[in-house]
Formats: sequence, structure tokens, C-alpha cells
Amino acid sequence: MALNASTLDQLAEQLENCQLKAKDTLKITESHPDMGWDDAYAIQDRILARKLARGARVVGYKAGLTSHAKMKQMDVTDPVFGFLVDEFVVPEGGEIKVSDLIHPKVEPEICFVTRTELKGPGCHIGAVLAASDVVLPGIEVIDSRYRDFKFDLKSVVADNTSAARFVVGGRVASARDLDLRTLGIVLEKNGQPVALGAGAAVLGHPAAAVAMLVNHLGRRGKTLPAGSLVLSGGITEAVAVQAGDNVTLRIQHLGSVSVRFV
Repeated sequence: MALNASTLDQLAEQLENCQLKAKDTLKITESHPDMGWDDAYAIQDRILARKLARGARVVGYKAGLTSHAKMKQMDVTDPVFGFLVDEFVVPEGGEIKVSDLIHPKVEPEICFVTRTELKGPGCHIGAVLAASDVVLPGIEVIDSRYRDFKFDLKSVVADNTSAARFVVGGRVASARDLDLRTLGIVLEKNGQPVALGAGAAVLGHPAAAVAMLVNHLGRRGKTLPAGSLVLSGGITEAVAVQAGDNVTLRIQHLGSVSVRFV
């Protein structure tokens, strides 16, 4: 790694404080242009360690920048991965205080819950479907800690892929009973459709994003435990929200999930 342990600790503290205090910052690669991928994930790991030390609990993982629409929107070329902790959980139909966030956006996602452990490398779509218990709709609220949502891939990895809040709900279905590629989705804001898409927008198949996550974890000596929740990535570009907005995601065969911003 290009950065020493002290610098990694300092950057983790800086980024987590931005998240907790809803303050933005310049992307960290501006001051550390030699930062590598290992550095970026080491910073993310340190943010997680800080949260766990305060009693947080890991509830799942997320894939980010997995659709061509998102990649184009953020001018990047590869997916990224992050963690989800219980402080990010919002109940279905619940409220999110905009004052706790910097510049929130919402993404529509197909979410997986695993019933058996998944290991990489070598994980593939078939393995993910075989190991998955159910799929269900989810709305992820992303909130980059970087000013004006401007970042590069290493900076966003360090920032835990902009993770902030998420809500899941609707109906559950077996991951093996539906063709997840062709599931249509409608994201509504205040009753009006603002984004349309289908599952295939996520790397051709949403389970491909989960497989890439598992292989990523495998390269780092980790596995995806049984019972994990995985947000497979935004199907459409992210949509900005503000106080007073009501957001609903409808997914074919999976019902709907909603959240309010106050």
C-alpha cells in the first residue's frame, strides 16, 4: 500500500466524521494522488472497525456502480463494494431526516438474502441463485461525502461507496422462481415516475453483482455469510431527493417499498 497506517486511520476518521456530521469534503485522492486500491479498501475497513467498536452490527453488503446508467452518470468503469450496518436501516414506509445527510439520492435495487454461505473466487450467477433464499425490492439512499458528488473510484471505495441509508420491503420471492433480468421497475417520487428499468441493467443479471461481491470478498480472505442481505446495485441512475419527497419503488412480481424524506 502507498499510505501508512497513520494516514489510513486519519482518512477513515475524516470520512466517517463527514458522514456522521453531514459535512462534505474534497475527494481524498486530491491530497493523496498515489493512493491505491488496497489503500481505499483499507480505509473502508477502518471506518467499519470504528463503527463496530461503538456497537454497530453488520447487516449486509452492497454493490455500487453496477449499471451502465450509473457508470455513465459517475464517469467510472467498474463496480465497487461496501458494507451495510444497522445504523443505515430504515423501516419500510419510514422517514429519513434530510438534515442528517449532505445531498441524498435514491436508487432502485433488487436485494438478495442468502440462505447458505458463498465463497470466492470462482463464484458465478448459478452459485448465487442456488445459495439465495429470497429477493425483494429495496431503495438505497446514497450520500457521497465528497463535495458536489464528484469523486473517482478509489475515493468512493474509501467512502464506503456513498452508503447512507436503505429500506427493503414489498413481497419476497424465491430467487430461482423469477427471471430477474426481465423484472420491470418503476421508481416514483411524489407519485410521478422518475426512473424506469429492468433487472438486466445490473451487469446483465443482478446475481452477477452478488457473484462479483463474493469474489471480491474471496480475494480478501472473506466469505459472504448465510443470512446476508445484499443490495445488488442501482438499476437506474440515482435520483436526487429533498425534504417533503415521498419515494416508492415498484418491482414486477415483488410489490412496492416506500420511504419519506422530512
